[in-house]
Amino acid sequence: MRGTGAGSGSAGGAAPQRYGYGEDPSQFADLYLPDRGVRGVVVIIHGGYWRSTYGAELGEPLARDLAGRGYACWNLEYRRAGNGGGWPATFDDVAAGIDALGRAAAEHGLDLGSTTALGHSAGGHLAVWAAGRARLPSGAPGSGMPAVPLTAVVSQAGVLDLGEARELRLSDGAVENLLGAPGDAERYRLADPMTAIPLDIPVYAVHGTEDTTVPPSQAENYVAAATAAGAAAELVLVPGDHFDVITPGTEAWERIVGLLDAAAGATDPGPPEG
Repeated sequence: MRGTGAGSGSAGGAAPQRYGYGEDPSQFADLYLPDRGVRGVVVIIHGGYWRSTYGAELGEPLARDLAGRGYACWNLEYRRAGNGGGWPATFDDVAAGIDALGRAAAEHGLDLGSTTALGHSAGGHLAVWAAGRARLPSGAPGSGMPAVPLTAVVSQAGVLDLGEARELRLSDGAVENLLGAPGDAERYRLADPMTAIPLDIPVYAVHGTEDTTVPPSQAENYVAAATAAGAAAELVLVPGDHFDVITPGTEAWERIVGLLDAAAGATDPGPPEG
């Protein structure tokens, strides 16, 4: 499926190309390409407590900034609670949306050997969940071998412990709004990153010390459980609140860029050819 121009120009000057992966208006991703050699690929998954009030526009500043630094960015939209999302549609969309990156990469000759998922808040939950898709039982949303395997995850204030998030009724019961009443224990188990531990790729859980929207315990709980299970997981506390981690120019954002560089093993690709 060939992309079409969409959105505003990236930091490198080229307009992003939009790719659909389904018939719903929310089933699309915008591909931002750098003007020079590609350091790595970043899948951006926005937050908003899985609600339709918030969309992929939250990821646009990040994609533009990272494209200017040499990253190809896949800014992913998906159905959310309130516009056809929830269980299982949101999870099906994130899986299909990441897989669709494979077709766009083939069109542009992108090497997907280094593909990091970068997710904020609810998007952090979905990014870590997506990294464990290969272990899901047959028939579960998102199950099966991913067409685009992730090589690392950077969670930005991610909701990584759904059990605690439900008990705390974060954002007025956002977990139950996503998954329904907690009577279906299997649904909650399949959706919770805590029950997919250990993953076989590194997870960097970045959290602002002044975050009052998603408590730092969400990152702390996940990293403690993951490291106890022998997984590669790191808690990275940064100054700022819930939105500093998605605001280019902040100290928190520069720490995240450093983690993306480390995850990609990135070096400066040099000036464009020609």
